[in-house]
Amino acid sequence: MLTRVQTAPNTRQIDWPNAQALIERLFPAQKVSVETKREFDAHGAQTLTALGSYWKGRKRLVYVRACVLAALLPATDDAVRDLEIFEKLMALDDEAFLVRETKTKASEFARLAIQAGQISQSDLQRYFRLPGKAPKPGDAAPSVTDLLAAMDDGKLVWSVEADERSDIRLAAYSQMSYEDKVSRSLRPEELPVSAYDAVWDDVNAHLGTSARSHQELVDQIGQLRFGRRPKLADPFCGAGSIPFEAARVGCDVYASDLNPVACMLTWGALHLVGGGNRMRAALEQAQKAVGEAVERRIQSMGIEHDEEGNRAKAYLYCVEVKCPATGWTVPLLPSLVISKIKKTVGRLVPDRDRRRFEIEIVANASPSELETAKLGTVRNKHLHYDLDGETYRTPIATIRGDHRAGRGDTTNRLRRWAREDIVPREDDILGERLYCIQWMSRETLHRARPETFFRAPTSEDQAREHRVITFVRENLSAWQSAGYVPNMEIEAGEKTDEPIRTRGWTYWHHLFTPRQLLIGALVAEEMQQIADEEVRACLSFDRTFVAHNSARLSQWLPGTPAKPGVAPSADTVKHVFYNQALNTFYNFGCRAYPMVKIDHGDEYKYVSIKGHSKVSTHPATALGESVDLVITDPPYADAVNYHEITEFFIAWLRKNPPAPFADWIWDSRRALAVKGDGEEFRIAMVESFRRMAECMPANGLQIVMFTHQSASVWADMAQIFWGAGLQVMAAWYVATETTSETKKGGYVQGTVTLVLRKRGEERSGFKDEIVHRIRDGVARQIETMIGLNQAVGAGGRIENLFEDADLQMAGYAAALRELTGYTDIDGVDMTREALRPRSMNERGFVEDIITFAVQVANEHMVPEGLDPQVWERLNGTERFYCKMLDIEMTGSRKLDNYQNFAKAFRVGDQIVTVMADLTPNKARLKSAADFENSFGNTEFGKSITRAMLYAVYELMRDVDSDLVLSHLRDNVEDYINRREDLIGLAAYVATKRRSVDETEARAARVLRDLIRGERLG
Repeated sequence: MLTRVQTAPNTRQIDWPNAQALIERLFPAQKVSVETKREFDAHGAQTLTALGSYWKGRKRLVYVRACVLAALLPATDDAVRDLEIFEKLMALDDEAFLVRETKTKASEFARLAIQAGQISQSDLQRYFRLPGKAPKPGDAAPSVTDLLAAMDDGKLVWSVEADERSDIRLAAYSQMSYEDKVSRSLRPEELPVSAYDAVWDDVNAHLGTSARSHQELVDQIGQLRFGRRPKLADPFCGAGSIPFEAARVGCDVYASDLNPVACMLTWGALHLVGGGNRMRAALEQAQKAVGEAVERRIQSMGIEHDEEGNRAKAYLYCVEVKCPATGWTVPLLPSLVISKIKKTVGRLVPDRDRRRFEIEIVANASPSELETAKLGTVRNKHLHYDLDGETYRTPIATIRGDHRAGRGDTTNRLRRWAREDIVPREDDILGERLYCIQWMSRETLHRARPETFFRAPTSEDQAREHRVITFVRENLSAWQSAGYVPNMEIEAGEKTDEPIRTRGWTYWHHLFTPRQLLIGALVAEEMQQIADEEVRACLSFDRTFVAHNSARLSQWLPGTPAKPGVAPSADTVKHVFYNQALNTFYNFGCRAYPMVKIDHGDEYKYVSIKGHSKVSTHPATALGESVDLVITDPPYADAVNYHEITEFFIAWLRKNPPAPFADWIWDSRRALAVKGDGEEFRIAMVESFRRMAECMPANGLQIVMFTHQSASVWADMAQIFWGAGLQVMAAWYVATETTSETKKGGYVQGTVTLVLRKRGEERSGFKDEIVHRIRDGVARQIETMIGLNQAVGAGGRIENLFEDADLQMAGYAAALRELTGYTDIDGVDMTREALRPRSMNERGFVEDIITFAVQVANEHMVPEGLDPQVWERLNGTERFYCKMLDIEMTGSRKLDNYQNFAKAFRVGDQIVTVMADLTPNKARLKSAADFENSFGNTEFGKSITRAMLYAVYELMRDVDSDLVLSHLRDNVEDYINRREDLIGLAAYVATKRRSVDETEARAARVLRDLIRGERLG
């Protein structure tokens, strides 16, 4: 039976089943971008990260929530009010910052409120006081002069209660950029439910609903739109952020993925994190029971304590090889530094009797010893060591026996490990040794942070190590049969070739030392004692935690001492997937049990999810549920081989899974995995999206997220949607940007949000008329967006709702909306055309149309302050330069902006000729001074903009003005007819550089006046 929605008074007349979704008309992508970046910057504090930090492709929850709500909310005849309601529901409006913002001091509020005209300087006496003891009734108020001085010093204190501060705070917020406000604030998901209490009257009055929570609102809108609570599907669910957030906001969800690890992460998001306090209590009790049971067994075995009662924290191993030049066995250590914090290094001591080196562990090393120890025995891919005054240097490739095989592939002479192997054999090329142990002192074991020290392994330590190896050998087969440790062979692949090629490992358990296998087996065995299958499923995440944080692929990372303004970092054993690869190391760390103990349930951020959810392992083409919304992030151009690297975890989990996972196929099924490029991908995507469309009602909506790169990528997506029977309705760009030390130069990430509906009746057309329709559609869309900018600006905003990136996106969206609305173009069936095989560099009508649409959009993006007629006569690189001058004036340095506009203006590789810096978040154009006197044989080098900048540069160098003008006339072809353009460009540079480089701005003003005043003839 359907739930009847009790509507509020003043019900707005909305044709709910057929109403256009808000996201089809408007979407505050700029604000959502800022919030998305803020969530990204939370790193480990993000809600779902604790389930598995190894999955890096999660879409941010605030972005997902925005998409879900904007897909459900209607676009009414009052666009400005629609936006206000959406922002209230998302906590993006200024009123929300009364709760969210926690860092701004009273003095700054006062200064900004005066700047906004909300209060006068004399009003300071009413709202603020000087620091110190609060004045008593009847005490004289401090003078305005004293209060102003305290404001300038940042020492004002509020003298009124919180409810009297709101108007001043709101006035101050109106003077801040949105990014500034967010940087001082809690994230929306960190707010209590009560933070939204004040929005519901406005929401209900606008929509005609009677909700008092997001979940009630979503349910009521679902009843009105679809006749039920909205049901959302994500058939490429990955780590589960889309199903999780949709469920948290009130949807029923259906999630699926070919990869069982992705499904497990999604299940964990919905049932573990989403299990609320009930799951918290049950899981923490189970973790305590398992953790203590394993601890008792470790202690009874006596394998992690020494004779003095010290407890091991980490074991450090290294590979060792026999040098072909001397016959000595030498450890492979890229560095002999063990701990910078403890000033501990290793020192090679020759053992001439056994023709090998002992490794002496030296504590409190001198600065010179620490410096010397930075260079180990591995340098530039060579074994490098000194013996008896001689230096020996041998390529490791030679030691390994690298050579070309019959087909030209590189192979080597490393023995391939057998299934029963857990350590190298005596005659293996690559050996392995325990060379250092990090201990926690007995006296401080009770502390949260025990004191630690490093020591070379003693004979007793070696005996304990041998005891572990023997125990694991005796139990390995039984453990593998029970599913406690892996027994799966490593399948060759792009990422999985690495451990096979560099170490000879052939089974997944080879990636773990005997100690690591022992701990993993004991943990799994004790988990089997937990009766509650749902709780046992939640404990599976602890098994992945153990594997991920302690393997032969775990790098030993010496910490760094504290410096002024920089906190110290601890010595640590690094987790495996810090860069989504199976990296092998010459030295690595093994965590002792206390460092992987099952007691970290408090790291989960529990929430209560009430709706229905289902998670299944199957390809997207097998979707079998009736759904109202599809929101998904398909693996388009996915650079991470999740189908390979997740086998690392599948090997541990695939046998005897708990009941919630029992029906899943515990195999990566590489052959079925959708890879993000090529003909097979395009066909798989068409079939997947066609199936999604078949499972939706006529008024259903799809939202597809992907990273765009070029017109050809957009053309691919158009072909896919054509073939699937879908029409593009809108496109929005959500940008995030950060740097990564693992990738030189950093990386940039931005996501296109495509909104799709089922295509209606069949429609035929011709290219010529479609081109005209697209031109009109782009112009109309941009004019509408600019009109909304003006409308919200009139409401007191200091920032636009839509920025240039949004207007540029409108070009793509308008082109795709028009194109995908046709089933037949020039007599060609576009559905069949979508499935036609293409050559690698084939460029067709669709790419040309999309490029044309973007150019039309660019024509409507004339920078403020530049004459449209001048703009029209500039080439692409000049337009790019002028456009970015406009953006730089706002202080923005996002590389994403530069890259997007470089594509839009078809700058291509020439971007490097006009950029001074291409570092993410520090990007900037070359100034006149940066260019100096270089022109170059490029589009920009030959342009009048470059000639004008050279003239500015000469004026900055105090070159005589007559000479500057003479040079300018020589450098500009058809100078007489381009004078007005040069005047306009010089004036434009003078304006845009005023807040960036006053010297250049002043020279540009001088140039403008010189050209205006020059005598011709």
